[in-house]
Amino acid sequence: MFFTYLRRELRRRRKAALVVASGLALGIALVIVVNSVSSGMNQAQDKVLQSLYGLGTDMTVTKAAEAPKSGETGRPRFEFGAKDDGEEQSSDRVMVQGFQTLASSTVAKVAGQKGVADSVGGLSLQVMKVSGEFKRGQFKQDQSGGATRQGGPGGSSGQPQGRVEGGGASFDVNSYSVYGTDVAKQGLGPLTSSKVTKGRTFKTSETDAKVAVADTSYAKEKKLALGDTVKIKGVKYKLIGIATPDSGDAAANLYVPLKQAQTLAGAKNKITTVYVKATDSQQISTVKSTIQKNISGTTVTTSADLADTVSGSLSTASDLAANVGKWLSIAVLVAAFLVAGLLTSSAVSRRVREFGTLKALGWKSGRVTRQVVGEAVVNGLVGGALGIAVGLAGAYAVTAISPTLTAELGSGAGGGARGGGMGMGGPGMRQSAGKTLDIALSAPVSATTITLAVGLAVAGGLIAGAFGGWRASRLRPADALRRVE
Repeated sequence: MFFTYLRRELRRRRKAALVVASGLALGIALVIVVNSVSSGMNQAQDKVLQSLYGLGTDMTVTKAAEAPKSGETGRPRFEFGAKDDGEEQSSDRVMVQGFQTLASSTVAKVAGQKGVADSVGGLSLQVMKVSGEFKRGQFKQDQSGGATRQGGPGGSSGQPQGRVEGGGASFDVNSYSVYGTDVAKQGLGPLTSSKVTKGRTFKTSETDAKVAVADTSYAKEKKLALGDTVKIKGVKYKLIGIATPDSGDAAANLYVPLKQAQTLAGAKNKITTVYVKATDSQQISTVKSTIQKNISGTTVTTSADLADTVSGSLSTASDLAANVGKWLSIAVLVAAFLVAGLLTSSAVSRRVREFGTLKALGWKSGRVTRQVVGEAVVNGLVGGALGIAVGLAGAYAVTAISPTLTAELGSGAGGGARGGGMGMGGPGMRQSAGKTLDIALSAPVSATTITLAVGLAVAGGLIAGAFGGWRASRLRPADALRRVE
């Protein structure tokens, strides 16, 4: 009897049912679109951040660089004293970049913390090479590229990369980044943000081999090919591979085995960064607190911390989706539920004679209420189906159009100059200039979002049914007689 009466009444009141369902559909569709776009924003942000610290890394552990002591500038200095006028000279300065070093044993300590699935260490270096002809005197070169000549007339200044002439000297200044990677664990860390497109990556047996992988842009700039030799501080490295970053700039110009990087920098058993993968992505903040508590003197940085440094249209759109979109969805849903309830209550009022007659025939108030709630729930489910269809269409449209958003990572994400400011402790970003990436936005719809939509549809039907049921429960047989009169 319940379903027969339900089917008959829904057929008789198709227009009214469609109005209620349409209101619920609008709110549910908006929720699906906003949730899908927000999910797409998160994916785009993850893509941006992965270009900095590599795939699989949830956080990094570093130690902030010490401030220069009183009277020190913190800049490396180069000194040249030519034996003969016009003699060609060169000098390399290999510096640990961006952070104070940690003991290599820190990797094992971090790996032993609760919630850590894997960890690996890396060493970020900056190499400055000055070469040229120096005459009658001694020159000093600092990190900014400026040069001073002692013992002779005149002076000159230059840039970190380029050629400087004057004051009786002509020399080149070249600066590039080197990252020491643990060849035994190449699935974690900055190198994973690039793909080896020519040659090969490191073998696990090459822990201390004189081999290198170059970034494709650096290789093109220096006209390097597979099998060529690159020299760092007088040590020759064979180029075995060329890597292309998945997006944006590369993490470093050159990659070498970790032990070789430690030897070049004179930092035996030292690293600058520990890259950490958590066992549960939902517990990253807890793991961060655990590491900071148990390993003193370290700074733990997560992708959420880096997200604060992202600006541009991606950041603006993400904020709008998270704030305006969320509250707009809530407001529309509340309005849809309220309108559905009022319409259902109004429909019950128009059916006073019908329900009063049913009560006169022996229907209990509970039976009438169940009938009204049943109709409202069906209307809610119909609205949910319509809302899901419209929401999926909207999400598909966003994905098909794929609007391009710009993400700019400011210098605040970096920890040092080129090659050392990767934000989460590794190489790759320049301090002097932000890193800009273009990201195509998508709007993926997850099963969780669909489940939420179905839940909202049922909730909307129940709320509407509650309004109508309350109104129906107050009807009496006499109401039917008054309506007839």
